[in-house]
Amino acid sequence: MIPKFIEHIGIAVENLEESIAYYENVLGLSCYAIEEVKDQKVKTAFFKVGQTKIELLEATSDDSPIAKYIAKKGPGVHHLAFAVDHLEEQLKTIENKGVDLIDKTPRKGAEGLDIAFLHPKSTNGVLTELCENKQQ
Repeated sequence: MIPKFIEHIGIAVENLEESIAYYENVLGLSCYAIEEVKDQKVKTAFFKVGQTKIELLEATSDDSPIAKYIAKKGPGVHHLAFAVDHLEEQLKTIENKGVDLIDKTPRKGAEGLDIAFLHPKSTNGVLTELCENKQQ
């Protein structure tokens, strides 16, 4: 697998509005999209820095993965996402190399991307997301 580029860096936050204000007022970035992904129980906000995006993630439910992450580790960097082609094939190849997959098949994520996560116990402690944009 050769990633095309870093698609985004996911950051878990406790309060989306306060976090957006920091990125806009302190860093001078502009939030270009806010979206709720109901099946993942998360609300997201996106910023662009060059080609890379920053995705802020706020839990919409106490039992969401983001709420559990914040309860365990606190707010901060949650995952690193890479853009790839042929996501389904990539997952099979990666699994054959001994990597544990959280998602064995792609699912829909924010911005209409097909996504899949690799388990951090197989990726040197970094929750890794693979993203494919089939809309291009």
